[in-house]
Amino acid sequence: MPGLQVLDAVQTGAVECGHTASYYYTGKNPALAFGTAVPFGLNAQQQNAWFYQGGGLELMQEIYAPLGAINFPVGNTGTQMGGWFKQGVNSVQNLQGLKMRIPGLGGEVMERLGVTVQVLPGGETYIALERGIVDAAEWVGPHDDEKLGLQDAARFYYYPGWWEPGASLEVQINLKAWQELPTEYQPVIKTACVEANLTMLSEYEGRNGAALQRLLDQGVELRPYSPEIRTAAETAAFAIYDEKASENADFQRVYGQWRTFRNEVFAWNRVNELQLSNVANRG
Repeated sequence: MPGLQVLDAVQTGAVECGHTASYYYTGKNPALAFGTAVPFGLNAQQQNAWFYQGGGLELMQEIYAPLGAINFPVGNTGTQMGGWFKQGVNSVQNLQGLKMRIPGLGGEVMERLGVTVQVLPGGETYIALERGIVDAAEWVGPHDDEKLGLQDAARFYYYPGWWEPGASLEVQINLKAWQELPTEYQPVIKTACVEANLTMLSEYEGRNGAALQRLLDQGVELRPYSPEIRTAAETAAFAIYDEKASENADFQRVYGQWRTFRNEVFAWNRVNELQLSNVANRG
């Protein structure tokens, strides 16, 4: 199926299941964004905790049910990079009129900051960037970006990918096909999904470091987003969440539960993960 039509095919039964990212389908329901990642949201470990222990997966499956599908997390990229730019961007003013490939709510935030957003399948990203159809593009991280050759189309590589702090992929299964499975097959599929989910994250964490060094060796310039851009983006993101929650009952329900979980896990990780990271990385 075309890259942005997997859920359509699953809904109609043209295929029984597909592997994709839920945020490509926010036009069907904006709450689907939470199934992948939202700006300034959960990292991969926190996202999995929300799915498996915080009620997140049950919430997302309730959103999918009226669409005739059921979903399970199958993979996570970890915290992504902030994209490739042909020119440096140091301020919100530098973003005005910039054409960028970026999907999901991250794209909506960038629109608020003056960017002209385009949603393209991954396979079209290099050509669009190389030919100047877009001025900037985000994909995943060093390992996948290197494979697409994005370093040959743009020089500046920004971090962090605040719009995808822990991007989950998923399998979407036609609900009727799922319900018709022998009951002993369903837990087998669920278990396989959990294994694939954890294995994919481990692969990315294991490969991205070496890939980043190769990119730097090729002359790529690594840059952080400026505090001005990060602050403006975070402000815009939470304004968008509040707007969508006031307009859409599903978004409001998921966002309210997700926000409570986010506050709790962030408070805990400021004590354990953040403090350990600060100590370990002092040198």
